[in-house]
Amino acid sequence: MNGATSQNGTTSQDRAPGQPSPADAAAVESLYPFLYAGETDVPAVLEQARQSTVAKAHEILELRRAVSERDGARLQSCAQAAAARFAAGGRLLAFGNGGSATDAQQIATLFLNPGGDARPLPAFGLASDTSVVTALCNDIGVDVVFARQIAAFGTKNDIAVGLSTSGNSDNLLRAFDEASRRGMLTIGIAGYQGGKMAELDSIDYLFVAPSASVHRIQEAQTTVYHALWELTLAVLASGQVAT
Repeated sequence: MNGATSQNGTTSQDRAPGQPSPADAAAVESLYPFLYAGETDVPAVLEQARQSTVAKAHEILELRRAVSERDGARLQSCAQAAAARFAAGGRLLAFGNGGSATDAQQIATLFLNPGGDARPLPAFGLASDTSVVTALCNDIGVDVVFARQIAAFGTKNDIAVGLSTSGNSDNLLRAFDEASRRGMLTIGIAGYQGGKMAELDSIDYLFVAPSASVHRIQEAQTTVYHALWELTLAVLASGQVAT
């Protein structure tokens, strides 16, 4: 085979190693048009870059403010519930796909290594064991990669936290259903309008970053789970954990 053919007739073998495809180049150009406008005035290009950066910063600030105003009280309630599970000997199981898997591992790391005088709390990222993940994907299917682990490890005192930009990941939907059947506290973090996650009865707390930009969604999601982590530690430190 001569490689995949692009819309302009070139193939992957026609390009030098590391050279982006026309589609990739067009996607980058749509994000940063001022870099591809043939502009020779360097100060003008730098000013456009500054304006683009400022606009993106304002966008994420507004999104974070909207999430805070809508979900601030629910975040506090969720933290109370999570603290109660930890106090009862529970663990946190976090999961997601792609970049959301990285966020899931970050959540686990925050609780495992909180820093300062806070005690470490048991937390695991379900996408981090490549042997388990690849075995499940190969032998059964990607749709059960998290649900099977929750079925094996989850107890009624545990916490399930799933992240998805779209809210439509089938393996997350199955994982939440499995966690709910086991009586776990279930927490979802999604984007757009919540996707299929917003339709589930098996998620106790769903936090949505209402944006059509994947970049802004992921930035807002990071803020949500950091706030949840800090609030949970504060409840545990206060000693006022509901039983």
